[in-house]
Parts: sequence; C-alpha cells; structure tokens
Amino acid sequence: MPRYYFNVRHRPGPAGLAVDPEGEEFPDLNAALERALSAARDHIARTRTLIIRDWFVCSFEIEDEDAQLVLTVPFSDTVKKMEGWDAENEESPA
Repeated sequence: MPRYYFNVRHRPGPAGLAVDPEGEEFPDLNAALERALSAARDHIARTRTLIIRDWFVCSFEIEDEDAQLVLTVPFSDTVKKMEGWDAENEESPA
C-alpha cells in the first residue's frame, strides 16, 4: 500500500512547513485526501497553538514515498462552499 506524508504548510518559506516524518499508508490518493480533510477539521476544532493563529490559511502538502508533492489540500476546503457564496465578498451569497 502506498505511503503518504501529510506536511502542514502554515506560512511561506522553509520554516513554514511542519514535515510529517512517518506518513500513513492508504490504498490510493483519494483515501489520503479524505484523511487530510478529516485531520484538518480536527486541527481546526481542537488544536490551539501560538504558532498557528488561523488554521484556515494552512494546507496539507501531501507527498508520496518518493518525496514528490502529489496533492495540496487547503484547510479551508473543509468548509463546504454554499451555492451562490462569493468568497471574495464575504457579505453575501452572490
């Protein structure tokens, strides 16, 4: 089974990446995506830290066993987009 590493990007640059040294095995990339969304929801709901003040600006940079970036999952993807919602204009459903 392929192993995927869930690195957390919390700000730009090398110091803004928390590297996952162990990774997890999943049958495919879709299963890894589902795990990333679940973990992001958990971090947003339960984890408080002085380093990361806004989890919604973070993302998982998922790498495969060859250290190749295969998927970026913004934590903001955990929030379902409402039909007609304009993210650029927070005041309205469009």
